[in-house]
Amino acid sequence: MTEPAAILTGDLIGSTDAPEALEATMARLAAAAQEIARWQRGSARFTRFRGDGWQMRTDPELALRASFYIHACLRASEGLLNTRIAIGLGPVGSLGSTDLSDAQGPALTASGHALDRMRRTRRFAIAGADVDPRDEIIVQLIEDIVLRWTRPQAEAAALALPYPAPTLEEIGQKLGITAQAVSYRLSAGSVQSLRDAITAWEDDRSAREAP
Repeated sequence: MTEPAAILTGDLIGSTDAPEALEATMARLAAAAQEIARWQRGSARFTRFRGDGWQMRTDPELALRASFYIHACLRASEGLLNTRIAIGLGPVGSLGSTDLSDAQGPALTASGHALDRMRRTRRFAIAGADVDPRDEIIVQLIEDIVLRWTRPQAEAAALALPYPAPTLEEIGQKLGITAQAVSYRLSAGSVQSLRDAITAWEDDRSAREAP
């Protein structure tokens, strides 16, 4: 039985030069996958491979939110590595026995090929079923925003992106700052514009996935 899914495939940047950061970064990715699983219908099935490579599964409409949430989590934590992320959309015939290491389907193929083809200057890519130039442009525009984040902006974004959307006061309590200071960080990082773009994309993707 096949079902639509998004497969995120990534590899860590600079792991050869900073091997001491590898395990901590993978642990943070695993924690992010647990949070992403809370947004959707099932496990993200976080899978590590080839030393500094990783994969996880999301519902198709959550692929962008999950990808940029992961980036925010890593950018927010001092001493962690960054990652490239390739999103593959499409059917998945099997999600594997215990993780994605033996999973099969077009979404996995599209994700792997997109990562292999990604230019070294890029951090995000999207490919697969029903992906068109609009999707690619949205991903690139959001990439331009998130790569400019300071660490405090990324820290606030990592708390603002999950479902359900928290209040400024709730984010401030976690960061130990005022709601006004949270608002400033989110505004400086264009996080509200990013959330609006992601939400519009999610609505469009959900409509495309509808039977």
